[in-house]
Amino acid sequence: MDNRPIGIFDSGLGGLTVLKEIMELMPSESLVYFGDNGRAPYGTKSKETVIKYTLQDIRFLLNHDIKMIVIACNTASALSLEKVKNDITIPIIEVIEPGAITGIKNTKNKKIGVIGTTATINSGAYEKAINRLDNSMQVYSKACPLFVPLVEEGPAWWENEVAYKIALEYLLPLKQEEIDTLVLGCTHYPLLQKVMASVMGDEVKLVSSAHEVARVVKNIVEKNGIQRDEKIKSVYRYYTSDSVEKFEPLCSAILNIEINSAEKIDIEKY
Repeated sequence: MDNRPIGIFDSGLGGLTVLKEIMELMPSESLVYFGDNGRAPYGTKSKETVIKYTLQDIRFLLNHDIKMIVIACNTASALSLEKVKNDITIPIIEVIEPGAITGIKNTKNKKIGVIGTTATINSGAYEKAINRLDNSMQVYSKACPLFVPLVEEGPAWWENEVAYKIALEYLLPLKQEEIDTLVLGCTHYPLLQKVMASVMGDEVKLVSSAHEVARVVKNIVEKNGIQRDEKIKSVYRYYTSDSVEKFEPLCSAILNIEINSAEKIDIEKY
């Protein structure tokens, strides 16, 4: 037994899609979430900046005596994992390999599309992960830098005409490649899933890594025997580096529960 919480962080709201899956799969676990909304998006930043931000995010979470870290950010996973994992003694989970595994499971014609931030796509992290698992796959990648700021604007922008037009511009080239699976290589992207589905059509499976990441977290918790005592009530804590007034309603919309206890922190202190 280990009653310490699991720490989860992202550049902003997207990691809440991972947190939601962990909540549903492991309701007895306590969770600490940090969204670095004040410095989002990470996907347009340099590798050095992303590593700096990632280390600060982790140091903040470690102050909460966490037992595990989930990097719920594809950009941070792609650019920072090799650097940070050597300095961390507790389990650390990233989102790219689980997404790659799910993409391979879902494709029938072995044509997989991957969308993500500019930094994630330029890193080639998904292509490497997919080819390492199955080198018979054809991978078609596309950077979609406008999706993250669109999500961060809130639910009114997730299914409107602007979102559809942006999705059409980004995704039509991938559709023309006749992919049958599209990996959403950013944890923000599932919030735009409806407009993406309308562009890609029923014949293309949209893959979010959030559920697969939650399964990985559960497996590691059980393997290491660090489950929380189910008789003790779980606690959820939320932090942001930007406006709490903006964060709380968006957080509530994503999780479908009322969040009114988020705190703003100065991440630069870490």
